Amino acid sequence: MRAKPIRATPPPLQEAAGLALALDLEVRERMAVPLRSRVPATLFGSGKVEEIKAICEVEEIDVVIVDDALTPVQQRNLEKAMQVKVMDRTGLILEIFARRARTKEGKLQVELARLSYERSRLVRTWTHLERQRGGFGVMGGPGETQIETDRRLLAGKMAGLKKELLEVRRTRGLQRSARKKVPYPTIALVGYTNAGKSTLFNRLTEAKVLAKDMLFATLDPTLRTLKLPNGRPAIMSDTVGFISDLPHELVEAFRATLEEVQDADVVLHVRDVASADTDAQKRDVELVLEELKVTADAGKTIIEVWNKVDLLGDEDRIDIEGEARRRGSQAVSAVTGDGCAALLERLGGLIDDAPPVEVLLPADAGEALAWLYRNGRVTEREEVDDGATRVSARLDAQAQARFERLFPDLLLAEAAQ
Repeated sequence: MRAKPIRATPPPLQEAAGLALALDLEVRERMAVPLRSRVPATLFGSGKVEEIKAICEVEEIDVVIVDDALTPVQQRNLEKAMQVKVMDRTGLILEIFARRARTKEGKLQVELARLSYERSRLVRTWTHLERQRGGFGVMGGPGETQIETDRRLLAGKMAGLKKELLEVRRTRGLQRSARKKVPYPTIALVGYTNAGKSTLFNRLTEAKVLAKDMLFATLDPTLRTLKLPNGRPAIMSDTVGFISDLPHELVEAFRATLEEVQDADVVLHVRDVASADTDAQKRDVELVLEELKVTADAGKTIIEVWNKVDLLGDEDRIDIEGEARRRGSQAVSAVTGDGCAALLERLGGLIDDAPPVEVLLPADAGEALAWLYRNGRVTEREEVDDGATRVSARLDAQAQARFERLFPDLLLAEAAQ
């Protein structure tokens, strides 16, 4: 299938072309269409519509992508005038998500978003939707038009999907509650699509999550255990990338997934500083985070990670790394690993703020010693008389309470500073 992305706003068109490529479309032509005003029927004027139609005929183009939101009427009129399939930005992103969803949860969320989008677009389907149907039962009551039947069926499907997603949200809530009982802090990666989140995720956790130079390479959230330099484990989650003009349907449908970000102890906002649009992308991500109430004002710890410094020239890289230090950000290259050790050290310092405690372990308390290593950070260990071991460790409040419950005969005492 061949595609022709066009945009109703000035260049650049790289992102629109990237979305088309993510859908395995061959980009044959790009066009920026300046608008003095929006035409209600077709978005842009009849002369431009004829020009695009002529290009489609010459280039044998099958799909025209408008990098803007189209009303159902505009989409129908453009398809009728140009005799090709027309997709707007929302429809394109939904199609990409539908292809990339792998888990049951992801598929449910995408399907709900797609149905919500399609419900407003029944007007662009064929004329049979205006015919009335007679009869009884679920196929339509007396005098019910086909379009009314389709809307009713869509509403029924959406209600069923919402019910399933409520169950998904409940299950995710139980999983998060279970994780909170284990004293593992959580770190969430967020950022614009293709900012390098999955590559950084793989670098830090030694995982093998799909990481490609492609928009929305990651859709389903992934969680892995991360070992911090201080020896304490943490849970890191890789999330779906954000994008400008993210369809409202997707934000609503993916709320269960985005709750992982809301509950994280630390949020890493990964930015592609090699992109000319990095500042605009930052604003788009912050808008979504504000909607989720994930902000510094709300008490969240957010660190900007300036990724892809390896793609910068030497002088630009020096400037960017200096600017990152001044702003309290962290400059890294997820590909080469530069700056990642410093990022881990910083995360360890943020998370490992528990006061040290001491415990005297008899020779037969190997299980308790192993537990301290797994669930805390052992800072000092000394062999004493009778084979006993004096251990100094850092445990958060939950871990300390669990230790005292699991090993009531071993008393913890605050270590001397």
